[in-house]
Amino acid sequence: MRYESLISREKLEHLLGQFSDLTIGVVGDLFLDRYLEIVPGVHELSVETQIEAYQVSTLRNAPGALGTVISNLAALNVGQIVPLTVLGDDGHGYDLRQQLSGLAVDTSFIVCDPHRLTPTYTKPLKQDAAGKWRELNRLDVRTRGPMSEETSRQICQRLKQVHTLADGLIVLDQVNEEDWGVVNGEVRRCLGQLFRSNPDKMIMIDSRQFLSRFDFGVLKGNGSEITRAAGLTSQSGQNANRAARKLSQRTGNTVYCTLGAEGMLVARAGQDDEKVPGYPSVGPVDTVGAGDSTTSGIVTSRLAGASEVEAAVVGNLVASVTVQQLETTGVADPAQVLSRWEQVSTQ
Repeated sequence: MRYESLISREKLEHLLGQFSDLTIGVVGDLFLDRYLEIVPGVHELSVETQIEAYQVSTLRNAPGALGTVISNLAALNVGQIVPLTVLGDDGHGYDLRQQLSGLAVDTSFIVCDPHRLTPTYTKPLKQDAAGKWRELNRLDVRTRGPMSEETSRQICQRLKQVHTLADGLIVLDQVNEEDWGVVNGEVRRCLGQLFRSNPDKMIMIDSRQFLSRFDFGVLKGNGSEITRAAGLTSQSGQNANRAARKLSQRTGNTVYCTLGAEGMLVARAGQDDEKVPGYPSVGPVDTVGAGDSTTSGIVTSRLAGASEVEAAVVGNLVASVTVQQLETTGVADPAQVLSRWEQVSTQ
């Protein structure tokens, strides 16, 4: 495979140069990822319980879920990112806003609901005998129930404003329980109305469990998610093709099905499917957040003027950079993306 045949350097440079002119709305579940590094070799018992009290030396916060998409877009030098989500009126919400404050993010559309908890994944880390950090039991903080009608109403009201303001939207439906996340049934209906009012404005939808509920927009998921959304059971490569094609026919729009190291399948209604090969990675990889990197590369490129297939190429390229960043949710800036293109194009 001659990888330069997938996209030329000139086209890639042109696309990357357009990202700073974009305004992208991001809608969905925004989490705080909190990492607690436990001091190795220090043991202290709690006076009250006589159970060891772990001593934390370092605390790190990072935006998670929708925040991973935000971080990727910011690294790609997107001009303005406009999140629409729900946070609680609590310390975790404050810390999450602080993490966004250094990025090109307009937080004015975030809904604060004092009756909900800011979703937070607290991840204690402890070093093993070899000195490698290992994650202990994660502590999840989130409201286990649906949003109120008033909060849903506020989301839909602000969604119309963000849709008008932005060049395109990314929708991330992260929560597994139906109607417990930001993208509940009412918000889905609002999104559908907005899409039908302006079908030329891109809305990309990535839903972990409920992709089948969307009959509009550009759908994106991995092989398992796409196959399940199409009502097929087997996750073979052939069924992924069938599933992506079926969803594309349902929406009348492009479907992107990620296939890990194999690349991505692009299905378009009324056209032949196209498999876009992945860029090879040498050595160990960390695929956490790779899907969000892919999403960011696809959407920015499409909004900058790339074709559906060229956007898949850029999505694969961005992900091939981030998966090589171990034990962290990686991001890629334009210089890294271009450098990666040069690296693989000489192979």
